[in-house]
Amino acid sequence: MNPQAKLIFALSLVMGTTITISSNHWITAWAGLEINTLAILPLIAKSHHPRAIEAATKYFLTQSAASALVLFSSMTNAWHTGQWDITQLTHPVSCLILTSAISIKLGLVPFHFWFPEVLQGSPLTTGLLLSTVMKFPPITLLYMTAPSLNPTLLTSMAILSVALGGWMGLNQTQIRKILAFSSISHLGWMAAIIHYDPKLTLLNFYLYSLMTAAVFLALNSTNTLKLSVLMTTWAKTPSLSAMLLLTLLSLAGLPPLTGFLPKWLIIQELTKQDMAPVAITISLLSLLSLFFYLRLAYCATITLPPHTTNHMKQWHTNKPVHLSVAILTVSATMLLPMSPMLSSIV
Repeated sequence: MNPQAKLIFALSLVMGTTITISSNHWITAWAGLEINTLAILPLIAKSHHPRAIEAATKYFLTQSAASALVLFSSMTNAWHTGQWDITQLTHPVSCLILTSAISIKLGLVPFHFWFPEVLQGSPLTTGLLLSTVMKFPPITLLYMTAPSLNPTLLTSMAILSVALGGWMGLNQTQIRKILAFSSISHLGWMAAIIHYDPKLTLLNFYLYSLMTAAVFLALNSTNTLKLSVLMTTWAKTPSLSAMLLLTLLSLAGLPPLTGFLPKWLIIQELTKQDMAPVAITISLLSLLSLFFYLRLAYCATITLPPHTTNHMKQWHTNKPVHLSVAILTVSATMLLPMSPMLSSIV
């Protein structure tokens, strides 16, 4: 793709995100979401492969439906209350429609079907944008409207997301699909706590974005898309594979790594809110996700492939790892001792 075109699309993504997260009026927030959607479409379809075109089409259709629902929800609320302010969403029907719209935008269960397919058809760098940057504007809208939304509905969707995100990722061999189901599972944890402590949701999202960026960029530097290829990366980049192992375990939420922090705080907050059964349920369901993270970690650090699956052999190259990968992998594994400071900042 032309570098000038890439720059325009990147600037449009930044502008769309900034417009949405800084707006108080529903129309400007909707306009920012639309700019984001239109800017990411060429990045999804840039390879011109039929699967990439299919992914771009699916993404466009689902995001258009979600944006229409956001607009419909805000208009319904304005019709009944006369308010266009995002924080003044009070009408129950508007709240229900908005919850559905944001769930489609984020890929929460039961509106998750599009996300694994779109991520599978996208390049790794675009997949990183879809998993992190594109989820930030909907998360901020959820943050601003959280007090008005139905906590029972959000908790139900959260439990289903953690369950299906773990369950459907078990049998996958494509790494992008595994990371898509990982994203759905993490969004379940965020949705569970958004009504009770919205700031904790933002902390969870920031740390999730950090860990996911580390995984995507590490995979991109070794050009790894399948588990069978991941098994051969140790011989090429042993140090990067070792850090990828730790980052995946951090993404799984194992102590003493960074990913343990948000889960620890969420379980603590849910227990304070007399929601211990929900905390126990999502903790047990996250063991499903732990299985496929361990599977990925095992494949990343294995020294000899256990079988002769057909895959493209790659030369051992001393290609330098980008500095951003080094910084992100260290941050994704070693931020837990800084948890008091992180909690106070958010």
